[in-house]
Amino acid sequence: MPADEIRGAVHGTAPVPLSVLDLVTVGAGSTASDALRTSVELARFTEARGFNRYWVAEHHSMPGVASSSPAVILANLAAHTDRIRLGSGGVMLPNHAPLVIAEQFGTLEAMAPGRIDLGLGRAPGTDGATAAALRRSDTLNEGADDFPQQLAELTRFLDDDFPDGHPYARIHAIPGPVQGSTPGGVQSAHRPVIWLLGSSGFSAQLAGMLGLPFAFAHHFSAQNTIPALDLYRETFRPSEVLSEPYALIGVSALATDDEAEAARQVRATALNMLRLRMGRPGLFPDPEDAARHEFSPMEEEFAASFTRNIVHGTADEVRAGLDDVQKRTGADELMLTSHAHRGELRLRSYELIADAYGLPAA
Repeated sequence: MPADEIRGAVHGTAPVPLSVLDLVTVGAGSTASDALRTSVELARFTEARGFNRYWVAEHHSMPGVASSSPAVILANLAAHTDRIRLGSGGVMLPNHAPLVIAEQFGTLEAMAPGRIDLGLGRAPGTDGATAAALRRSDTLNEGADDFPQQLAELTRFLDDDFPDGHPYARIHAIPGPVQGSTPGGVQSAHRPVIWLLGSSGFSAQLAGMLGLPFAFAHHFSAQNTIPALDLYRETFRPSEVLSEPYALIGVSALATDDEAEAARQVRATALNMLRLRMGRPGLFPDPEDAARHEFSPMEEEFAASFTRNIVHGTADEVRAGLDDVQKRTGADELMLTSHAHRGELRLRSYELIADAYGLPAA
């Protein structure tokens, strides 16, 4: 697999390639349709400005996040873009049969050859009850021993290389390689690039041992970023996929035309996360509602801790903050996720960041 399917190009004065993580945020007063239209606009805009990849993340039972079906969203984005890499950040592997994921992402690869990433996580992406409904089981098996087995099965479906005698040897993920070995068949040499995602050391170590690219959730687990990246690099073994480690980190970043607006939006982001942590997820709150909310001392402490990890402010402030994060972590790529009540503010944030780094003009 060519390295350039993993390593992106650096544009302008950015320290590393820049990418996008989209949670398809639904703000109070707007609809999922509005949010999905914003995603199309954002994907087209960031493609035009030289961003490397555009990922969506699997979440369930959260009114303010319309990304429960990454494969469906990515199919729509593939129809509206031409070059930017598209992928999942991530699909939660324990929620699905590996064959289903192989079929979905094989279909995406057929739609957008050579530009599909399959980022995999082992968390449920939701609460326990919803995860049980997804998996049709009252027992949530998220153990460290099960995920590698699921990953190996998924990889074999994607490569169509179960050994003779295996129960799945005669089962094929389609679209997939078997079509190329069928009489008269012609099959693309590409298959989705597998990434492992994590917010702790488990996936970091597994990605290193398997020689896979690694994506770390710095945007909500900043205290673990450097230890996890160090572990990934220390355990890395060269593979057919990568000859040396490649790690991106997700960074929450919001650039606005003035600092006050950034502060208002970040306050609303903190309230949104607070409600989620309390088991009361809702639509992304209006900043005015957030300003009226009376935070208890404990809630205020949580909000301060959470917002400390969001790079926000004017374009110059955000650029400086992103440069600092990259320098401290040594990340090979920064994947930016911007949270705001209105879609146009998210679009504006990426525009300001692109301008601050002198990325190619649209």
